[in-house]
Amino acid sequence: MQFKYGLNDRLPFAELLMLGFQWFALSIPTIAIIGKVVGTVQVLAPIDQTGYIQKMLFVVSVALFCQILWGHRLPLILGPSTVLLIGIISSRGFEANTVYSSILLGGAILTALSISGLFGYLQRFFTPQVVATVLILIALTLAPTVMNLITVAEQRVPPTINLSFSVALTMALFVCYRFTKGVWRSTVILWAMIGGSALYFLMFPRCFVAETLFRGSAVSPFFSGFTTGLSIEPGVLVSFLFCFFALSINDLGSIQSMKELIDPPRMGGRIRRGIAFTGVANVVAGFFGVIGPVNYSLSPGVIAATGSASRFTLLPASMLLFLLSFSPFVVGLMGNIPPVVVGSILIYILSYQVAAGLIVAFQREKAFELRDGLVVGLPILLGTIVAFFPTSVLSGLPPALRPIVGNGFVVGVLSALVLEHVIFPLKYLKKP
Repeated sequence: MQFKYGLNDRLPFAELLMLGFQWFALSIPTIAIIGKVVGTVQVLAPIDQTGYIQKMLFVVSVALFCQILWGHRLPLILGPSTVLLIGIISSRGFEANTVYSSILLGGAILTALSISGLFGYLQRFFTPQVVATVLILIALTLAPTVMNLITVAEQRVPPTINLSFSVALTMALFVCYRFTKGVWRSTVILWAMIGGSALYFLMFPRCFVAETLFRGSAVSPFFSGFTTGLSIEPGVLVSFLFCFFALSINDLGSIQSMKELIDPPRMGGRIRRGIAFTGVANVVAGFFGVIGPVNYSLSPGVIAATGSASRFTLLPASMLLFLLSFSPFVVGLMGNIPPVVVGSILIYILSYQVAAGLIVAFQREKAFELRDGLVVGLPILLGTIVAFFPTSVLSGLPPALRPIVGNGFVVGVLSALVLEHVIFPLKYLKKP
């Protein structure tokens, strides 16, 4: 595929800013949405949630800048990881210091595996069945959180009204995707976030929380909540290590997606550096007390739409994110997104997560057989059941086991690995 600008081409200043702003607009929605979800899960006060999103913006901006110049050096946008969100949700009841210590350690382990070359040996476990299961499980195990955002989180509006609003907004998102192209399609989530929030506040103005805009400063929520001492809880750490297993799959797939599109040289080195920098970024995120970032796989569509494969177009986006991280007023606006809008957009995003998993499962040279269906199907069923366990069941588990046994994602991934590599290993199965 031919592009107007290649990987290392430097653009005229005006085009650089225009394309950089498009990448910036693409990254904002996921940061705002995941920041809002974490704030809901951890029951953060509005001002604390503003500080949390500020720190997320700061970490993402620095990580993006470093990846473009010294990491994988590819035109890949990054943002907060949804799979780490599962780890945070399953660790409710534990101190924030324990949760973010696990993210810090998980990032350090990922960095060490990449730098040492041991990560390559782990790739043998990334079979299509396991990868497909991981991708689908991420979506399904977040379903209870999405349900809570839509029906429970906003008590000032009847759940049936919120549910109706959510169905209409979700369908509108898919209609917009169907009839838009290029940059408009790539930024449909941004417009849904803005338009959906504006419509919701017009319908229910009492839901707007003005205090997030006029209190606090760039100094007081931002420079607080750091992980100053490691607090290790084995169950929480094991849960996050499974999440980092999935994060590495996501990161690897995102980097490899560039190979077919622009065929960059020395891909092996780019993968090692890219995953290592992702690990370092998660160490920094853990220290700041926020969810860690990962490279996103949606970049090829943006590159094809804009006709520019230059990695330098993401530098203005990283700088804009950096500047925004020190603006509590604008971040306060982001924190005011109604939960029902967040839940609706998550449904849209996670639908593509399921679609990606199905593509991985079925787009292979080898036919999809019953054995493959069992390897994918049983873990998804188990993970979904565990994700919907009532609180009374989870509270009966020992605290050390709760983040593992009560985490549908961990249960699903673990069962997929056992089925794929222990119970139904291909090298030992005989053909009839």
